[in-house]
Amino acid sequence: MNWDRIEGNWKQVTGKAKVQWGKLTDDDLEVVAGHRDQLAGKIQERYGVAKDEAEKQLTAWEAKADDSWFA
Repeated sequence: MNWDRIEGNWKQVTGKAKVQWGKLTDDDLEVVAGHRDQLAGKIQERYGVAKDEAEKQLTAWEAKADDSWFA
């Protein structure tokens, strides 16, 4: 999935992000507003993981995205 599409439909995919990363608050997701680098930073902050691990999680999550996320 193209990250631009996720970013452009951020309001629709925030639920999927909350399922994946339950420690992220609504405020976190609102501030991130679909920006991948900011989301990685919030994952690092909330979960205490290194940047590499946050990026790995984001890449895996992005790969799961399909058209059903945007319906």
